[in-house]
Amino acid sequence: MASEEVAADLADGLSSERGSATKKEKTIPPAGLMKAIIRAGENMETPQKGNQVVFHYTTRTTDGVVVESTKSNLGGRDVPLKLILGKSKMLKGWEEGLMSMCKGEVSMLKIIPELHYGDPEWPVPVPDDFPKDQILVFEIELLDFRSVKVVTDDFGILKEVIIHGQGWETPREPYEVKVRITGKVPREGKIFFQKDQEPFHFTFGKNEVPNGLEKAIATMTRGEIAKIFLSPPYITGASAIPDLPLEADDLEFKVELLQVIQVRDMVGDGRLIKRRLRDGKGEFPVDCPLQDSVLRIHYKGILPDDGGKVFCDTRVDNDGEPLEFGSGEGRVPEGLEMCVKLMLPGELALVSSVSGFAYDKFPRPDGVPDGANVQWEVELLSFEAVKDWTGMNFKQIMDDVEKIKGTGNRLFKESKFDLAKAKYEKVLREFNHVNPQDDEEGAIFAQTRVLEGNPHHVKALYRRGVAYTARGDFEEAHSDFETMKRIDKSSEQDANAAIIKLQKKKQDAEAKARKQFKGLFDKKPGEISSVSSTDVKPDGPEETVHPETKPPEDLPEVEEQTLHPGKFWRLFNSGTSFFKNIARKGCAIL
Repeated sequence: MASEEVAADLADGLSSERGSATKKEKTIPPAGLMKAIIRAGENMETPQKGNQVVFHYTTRTTDGVVVESTKSNLGGRDVPLKLILGKSKMLKGWEEGLMSMCKGEVSMLKIIPELHYGDPEWPVPVPDDFPKDQILVFEIELLDFRSVKVVTDDFGILKEVIIHGQGWETPREPYEVKVRITGKVPREGKIFFQKDQEPFHFTFGKNEVPNGLEKAIATMTRGEIAKIFLSPPYITGASAIPDLPLEADDLEFKVELLQVIQVRDMVGDGRLIKRRLRDGKGEFPVDCPLQDSVLRIHYKGILPDDGGKVFCDTRVDNDGEPLEFGSGEGRVPEGLEMCVKLMLPGELALVSSVSGFAYDKFPRPDGVPDGANVQWEVELLSFEAVKDWTGMNFKQIMDDVEKIKGTGNRLFKESKFDLAKAKYEKVLREFNHVNPQDDEEGAIFAQTRVLEGNPHHVKALYRRGVAYTARGDFEEAHSDFETMKRIDKSSEQDANAAIIKLQKKKQDAEAKARKQFKGLFDKKPGEISSVSSTDVKPDGPEETVHPETKPPEDLPEVEEQTLHPGKFWRLFNSGTSFFKNIARKGCAIL
């Protein structure tokens, strides 16, 4: 009665529809579903909700007329139907009947209309001449069933876990992986790709494997073995699998994830890349030195644009001794430290960095040209987290305070303002938990409090204010200089001098922003005002500080050029200040 195309359409509709957990469960009336076993199954195990069932079916009227079938000898394509119990939209009579069947079993299900296509809530349309209002007999052959995880909402990618993996780290773009893998066409049993001896290595995001396979492997952890099932929308071209059968109804891959090669774009624009060469010990990232720690590393410095020339090697240049340094103290180039903090003990990694994260802001080793890109092959031998003040006595805490302050002062003099600020703020943060036990300790504690009203510490306010000015944080800088005047009248002249300098920088930044945004608000809706890079003049020389406006004595000398923020920062902050100012004048910014 129904053609092969009708049967295919019904099968496709069943496969793609999701079930609804909110609908009221249908009850089966007496004699609404009857089952007769034609051939017994292999054992007594039956599928449960959440299992994928694979079966052939043939639909007949009670007169024995074939309406539709998946079998080729009865007009079908010989492609079994694959549904997920409790998740796929499924005929109620089928669902109940399949959950009573064993693998290999063949049974006849006699079902009333309300439990098959005659269900008024059934979402898949059937042809007008389809006998949906009649009692129908379904011959079901249960080929297989398995517990699967649904990777995509449309059930186009399914995964059957055979052996669970270790840890929780899963690969993603631009990670690389090494796997053992076998790909086959289930319908034919034909293997079209096999790498089960020598590992298969590919990179995420480069279309080396089908899109669906990549999505499924992205849910796996190291050591996991799984079967992955793909439907046609996810069988896409793959440069590393030339014989991939793109026209197949479905594909099956057996995958063992041997290694997850972590590749991290540290700043999101390709300027600093960390690639793991050898796994470390522990779980990422909980066992990484994310907090301030004393680190022990060996590293080799390489110039990739100079034929891989090695410009330093701690195993050679340092008598074989590793480099030991404290993180957060500016002792190694910024890019190197950022990556080491995301390594596990024993891990070996290759760090590729542009000059801005390497030696542009750090003492340049011999043989490294200005602006050179570098690579570091680095091994994290071990680390020891810096102890907090828990369990320390008062003297030990005060000694640690002086050490941290000393580090902050050094970083400030080296124009590493963010690192210096972090040290000062750490002292402030930890001081909230310090409780002096007697008057003597109380006096020492009061003298040591930083940035909290003690006139002997206006130097710290000045340092931070200068750092804020350099970064373009003009409001924060002004607040620090005003606080100087409030807590120590003798610093008023010095604070005023710093404020004058701050205001000049702010005016210059706003003037530059006005020029860059010139004409922006003169345009009609939909027009875009563009500013040529030639319209923006480079910064002129800084004004000379008059002798009577010099900074307080004993404050660190800060070279003028170190106070200039980067071009992006200046543009962002000057533009922000510009918009703030015109907003105060009543201009609405859309």
